[in-house]
Amino acid sequence: MAYEVDFLAVGDGERSGDAIALRLGNLQGHRKEQTVVVIDGGFQDSGERLVNLIRRYYGTEDVDLAICTHPDADHAGGLVPVLERLRVGRLWMHQPWNHTDDIARVFRDGRVTDESVSAALRRDLEDARSLETLAIRKRIPIVEPFTGTEHGNGQILVLGPAQEYYESLLPAFRSTPEPKAGLSAVVQRAREFVRTVAENWNFETLDDTGETSAENNSSTILLVAGDDGFLVFTADAGVPALDRALSVLDRSRFNYSNIKFIQVPHHGSDHNVGPTMLNKLLGPRLTNDERKKTAFVSVSRDAAPRHPSKKVTNAFRRRGAPVYATQGVNIRHHHDAPPRSDYTDLTPLPFYNQVEE
Repeated sequence: MAYEVDFLAVGDGERSGDAIALRLGNLQGHRKEQTVVVIDGGFQDSGERLVNLIRRYYGTEDVDLAICTHPDADHAGGLVPVLERLRVGRLWMHQPWNHTDDIARVFRDGRVTDESVSAALRRDLEDARSLETLAIRKRIPIVEPFTGTEHGNGQILVLGPAQEYYESLLPAFRSTPEPKAGLSAVVQRAREFVRTVAENWNFETLDDTGETSAENNSSTILLVAGDDGFLVFTADAGVPALDRALSVLDRSRFNYSNIKFIQVPHHGSDHNVGPTMLNKLLGPRLTNDERKKTAFVSVSRDAAPRHPSKKVTNAFRRRGAPVYATQGVNIRHHHDAPPRSDYTDLTPLPFYNQVEE
């Protein structure tokens, strides 16, 4: 099955996000022979650009499936223009207010009103609730994407999260006070003075101790079947969420060598992946720079040095998956898809001999 995957440039400054379009099927044939999917929409402006890309390159006004992987504003916000301006057949999104009274009670008249909720969580919940309201108004069916949910007879399969794991995460969703004044200056000084350590092909500093937020671990993790292998989309998932998703594949005796494309989790943060998990997902470290898989990461142009982490992109490359980054431009991965004269060949991120400590 032919496919093309588009990662749009999202964010500015240090802010990154995900806005992904995917087309599967006979891409030279009729629209009825194709499946069009949107995985997250980034912010509002990137959602508008997603709409334009789908119209221009996919030649359609119809999206079979839109997926909001988790309620963060840099993923959910841009799906609003997708639902408003295109014909969407189905929306996959989690509805945390349906699973816990603690989140349900913070809403009154459809808006977050509980002052104990941090501004960040308030914004994210309101973006997600607005998306739900829009889908209901447009009569777009909503399905919560828990493990085993599928589209197209298994063409697109949800590996995680399982509902039980998702519900265990909800009490830990952000409800902490806002950062104290002056923190931004501390962050800026940290950016100006980044301590580095040496790495080489045989010496890796990435470890398994990274931790990410409950919201990130609630991300929908997807397995997509292509003609030449499988594609994995990870959103902002961290190690425990990814380990649980891979256990689903283990139970089916899945051959990981059939994975040909993977999204680097959470814009390449070193808090979201570790060598043990990568050894399973990508395979063990290679003795040379052989390339067996392709990895994409969505990062804003000025997100370095935090995103993507050099130790993470090195770790992917060691295991045969060079990383290609958006960094202000749209990038495309494809198999047996129509050419685009205005797109150029991509260059992967290099292997770094110095990485952030």
